Amino acid sequence: MINFESMEFSKSFIRLNWVAVVLIYLVVIAGSFVRITGSGMGCPDWPRCFGEWIPPTELEQLPENYREIYLEKRTKKLDKFCQTLRSMGMKETAERLENNPEVLKEEDFNARKTWTEYINRLVGFLAGNAMLVAFVWMLLRYRKSRVIWIAAFNLVLMLFQAWFGSIVVASNLVPWTITIHMFLALLIIGIQLYIIYLISPRQNEELPQFNWVKYVLWFSLAVTFYQMFLGTQVREEIDLLVKQGYGQTQWIEMMGMSFYIHRSFSWLVRVLLTIVAVKNERSFKYWSVRWLYILLGIELTSGVLLAYAEMPGLVRTAHLVFASVIFGILVMMTFRMRSANP
Repeated sequence: MINFESMEFSKSFIRLNWVAVVLIYLVVIAGSFVRITGSGMGCPDWPRCFGEWIPPTELEQLPENYREIYLEKRTKKLDKFCQTLRSMGMKETAERLENNPEVLKEEDFNARKTWTEYINRLVGFLAGNAMLVAFVWMLLRYRKSRVIWIAAFNLVLMLFQAWFGSIVVASNLVPWTITIHMFLALLIIGIQLYIIYLISPRQNEELPQFNWVKYVLWFSLAVTFYQMFLGTQVREEIDLLVKQGYGQTQWIEMMGMSFYIHRSFSWLVRVLLTIVAVKNERSFKYWSVRWLYILLGIELTSGVLLAYAEMPGLVRTAHLVFASVIFGILVMMTFRMRSANP
């Protein structure tokens, strides 16, 4: 067992950190739902929505020139962001943003899309505040804990994630900004799970000797992370094909290598976790491994349905959610295996 420190944390504090993890996952779910409904630009400004903390429900509540007003605001924010990119040596990226005609396209008001995006932001606000409360709690009761620095970093990362959300809106959902936004969420989830691993005696319990199994799980985690990156590339390709007028029956033949690698690696993960599942049933019988294998089966099924069947957008949300949960379980298992006997 790894003794990061001898300090004991209360059950209530540990539960609060688990609540924060659940809320972050809800942000991922809400963000996916925003994307499949095309509601990303439902609120053209940030952090408010049409200048209000509670968004409008009728077009009549907005000024006649609302599109020009918020286009001007987004233009100023985007100009600042491009200047920042140039200062970081990313001149070509800044020029691509500035020369992309889709970036400054302003959409008409749609109450359904506005409130869908608003709920997404509200869930993000709750997740951020749960992390903030946990950090303040740690300051008041566990200030001598070294975990406080990890919690502080994750809180700052969450604030950066919120700010970057404004850039996603300002750039009119440029695909690479959405990809960065999602991976920041995964990083935040991973760090939050690490915090729980450090403060929860149950998660830090000594495990039996895993030997070669732990290396299979580590490799599975690496492939899963890469899979999620490939998945975003596939999603971007599909979005482009949709804009070009291609139907779902034409997607497969029009897709690039990202799709075929993504499909092949899915079965690679299945083979790797089948090996782990067999070993688990013979030796350990951990329910976390069982759930991991079950969720992977559902994940692969949803992927097949997305690729070859006319399925509703909610299947896309399920595909992302199950992938994120699988990622979280693998992350926690790799942490716990650090406690195993060598």
